[in-house]
Amino acid sequence: MNDRPQLIEFIRTEAREFADRAKKTRAFGQVPEGGKNLFTVHTANQWMAMEKNTVEACMLFGELWYQGELCIMFADTNVGKSALAVQIGCSLAAHTQIAPFGFNAPHCNVVYIDFELSARQFQGRYTHNDVRYTFPKGFYRAEFKPAAFLPPEFNTFNDYMNAAIAHVVAHTNADVLIIDNITSLRSGTERASEALSLMQCLKALKTQHGISILVLAHTPKRNPAKPITRNDLQGSKMLINFADSAFAIGESYLKPGLRYLKQIKQRQYRQLYGADNVCLFRLVKPANFLKFEFEGYAAERDHLYCATPADKVRAETRVHELAATGLSQRQIGFKLGIALGRVNRILREKEG
Repeated sequence: MNDRPQLIEFIRTEAREFADRAKKTRAFGQVPEGGKNLFTVHTANQWMAMEKNTVEACMLFGELWYQGELCIMFADTNVGKSALAVQIGCSLAAHTQIAPFGFNAPHCNVVYIDFELSARQFQGRYTHNDVRYTFPKGFYRAEFKPAAFLPPEFNTFNDYMNAAIAHVVAHTNADVLIIDNITSLRSGTERASEALSLMQCLKALKTQHGISILVLAHTPKRNPAKPITRNDLQGSKMLINFADSAFAIGESYLKPGLRYLKQIKQRQYRQLYGADNVCLFRLVKPANFLKFEFEGYAAERDHLYCATPADKVRAETRVHELAATGLSQRQIGFKLGIALGRVNRILREKEG
């Protein structure tokens, strides 16, 4: 007798759920046939079985970038992003390692789309005493034509750019695509909608052609006393959210001339090169090839900017000078690369 009310309640619950499912079916009506193409659906166990014999992704640049990934490398201007990107591309095309990072990728055809340097500038960077560097056979460089007109078959320049990149990849039979830099592909990547569109296009390109992609990006003016984080990538957070991996280049304030590489995002493996174990490099040109040369490991905090008493006085003076010109506290902070709260404290102390 005690079980009877529970049984009745169970039957009532099942009846309500059946009625709800029936309502949903009637609400959707006839599902459009085209809707079947957007998702691939299997049970979780089927997905596991299909991926059981998948070969583990190869390292392209140690644990920082794996085969098949869309990776973002970002840094401030004049830190050496382009030099490192070319060095990575050459290592893949020549099948050589960049110490200390692991490397087990096959020979790759690499296409480097250069929005930064002219052909003359590129030639000058890789020449010494009139001796030009000989690049690996599988390393291609593509240069943007700024005077190009939009062909009538394209509605927007973004569509034209997407098609042009796909053509370059197909023409060179590329396994790896490097784009220098992301702001040249889209304007306004700080808007989520624009960033989403860009990353969707790059992911589609990666999947369609079975390639690995490295995209270079900038950091806005940042506080050099603070560690680099994903928030330092210029533009919308959508960029890094949709990337498979990301790493950054920082400048050492302890030893001028040193750079460090820090792992920011990874999906294939645990983080090896985080804040407590960044990789130190020096940008050198021993002959006719500009490159990053490994110097060891360190904690990031040991290479961040540490203000001296004199630096603090100079900063306070500049804050007051800029405030006198009518700039807002936020504008002052951005211009000097210091926190808004600190600007506020400096100005309040004077008032007090």
